[in-house]
Amino acid sequence: MHVNRRKFLTLGSLATGSLMLPKFLKAFEGPVRGLGGNKVLIVLQLSGGNDGLNTVIPVRNDIYYRSRPGISITKEKALALRDDAGLHPSLTNFKELYDEGSMAILNNVGYPNPDRSHFRSMDIWQTASDSNEVLNSGWLGRYLDAQCLDCAKPTQVLEMDDMLSLALSGDKMKGIALRDPKRLYDTSQDPFFKEMLNAGMHQQTEEPASYLYKVMAETVSGADYIFQQSKLRPSMLPYPNSEIGKNLKTVASLISSDINTRVYYVSLGSFDTHVGQQDKQAKLFSDLNDAIKPFTDDLKSNHRFDDVLMMSFSEFGRRVSENGSGGTDHGTANNMFLISGGLKNKGILNEMPDLSNLTDGDLNQQLDFKRVYATILNNWLQADDYKILGRQYEYLNFI
Repeated sequence: MHVNRRKFLTLGSLATGSLMLPKFLKAFEGPVRGLGGNKVLIVLQLSGGNDGLNTVIPVRNDIYYRSRPGISITKEKALALRDDAGLHPSLTNFKELYDEGSMAILNNVGYPNPDRSHFRSMDIWQTASDSNEVLNSGWLGRYLDAQCLDCAKPTQVLEMDDMLSLALSGDKMKGIALRDPKRLYDTSQDPFFKEMLNAGMHQQTEEPASYLYKVMAETVSGADYIFQQSKLRPSMLPYPNSEIGKNLKTVASLISSDINTRVYYVSLGSFDTHVGQQDKQAKLFSDLNDAIKPFTDDLKSNHRFDDVLMMSFSEFGRRVSENGSGGTDHGTANNMFLISGGLKNKGILNEMPDLSNLTDGDLNQQLDFKRVYATILNNWLQADDYKILGRQYEYLNFI
C-alpha cells in the first residue's frame, strides 16, 4: 500500500498520531461512561516561566521596588486585592472574579531543589516527580490509567493543542490533543485512512506496534464523538480571535454538552521575558483576560461554573531583581490561580513572598505543587491521589 506521508503527518499532528485498526475500534463502541461525578478540571499552563511578582504584586514591599526600578508596577496602577497586594493591570476580569469570591491565589509554590531549565522544570511539573527523579508518565495520564481503563470512549482528557503534553500521557492510556473538533473529525474521515483500515484488517502486530495502533485508534474513535458533542451547545458569546480565545470557546462548548471529558489542558505563552518584559507580559495577559470573561460567563449561563475548576501554573517564576534588558531571568517559586464557583476558600490563601529571605536571589518555595495536585485529585476528581502521585500529601482547603 502506498502511504501518503503528508496526510500521515497531518493526522499525527492533529490527533497525536492516530491510525485505525478494527480490532481496537470495537473496544470503544457502546454507551459512554464517564469518570463519575460532574466535576471538570481545566489546567492553564503559562508556558515559559511567568513572572509571578509582576502578576500578584507586593505593592507595599520596598525591596520589590528597589530590585525592579525599571519594570515594577506601582500601587496606583496595580488592581487592588488587599492593602499589601495588587494584580497586574491587564487582568481586570480576573479582578472581577477575585472580588466576587470566585478566585483564590496560592503564593510561593514550587518544589525542593528547583531546576531553572525550561524543559526539566516543565517535566517535573507535568509528571509530578521530585527534582532528582525522571518519570515517563504525566500526572493526568496516570489519572487516566487509574480511573478509566474500561471507559467506553477515550475522551476523558483533552488538550487544546496539536501535540499531546507529557502531563496527559499515562503508562497505559493517553489523552487526545486537538485544536478544532471539526478539523480533527474531517481528517479522520479522509479516504486515505479508510484505505489504511482496510489494508490492516487482518494484520497481526506485536508490541510495541500493537500499543501504537491502539493509541492511534483511540483518537480516531473519539473524533466523531468529540465533534458531535461540540455541536450540541455552541457558545453564542463573542470570544476574542486569539488562540486562547478560540481554545476556551471550544472548551466551553464541550463542557456545556454531555461529553464525558473531565480534564481540559490549555496553554498560553511564551512568558520567557528576558527582554522587554512589560510589553510582552501585558500582551499575553490582555489576551487571557479578554478570553476569561466570555468563558466564565458561558459557564455561569449554563449553570456549570460551580462544577468547573481552573488551575494555572508556570514551570517556574522569575528572579527577584530585573536584568539589564528590561526583563527577568529564570527563577524558582511562583503563584497559582484557582478559579471556580465552587471554591470553599477564596482570596489570597497564604503569605506573600518574603523578599528579605532569598536563596541566590530567588524566592524560597513554601508550598510543594504536588499538594495542590493531591487536593484536586482527591477532593475534585474523586481519584486516588496516593496511587497517582506515589505518596501521600497533605490536602489544602480551597475545595
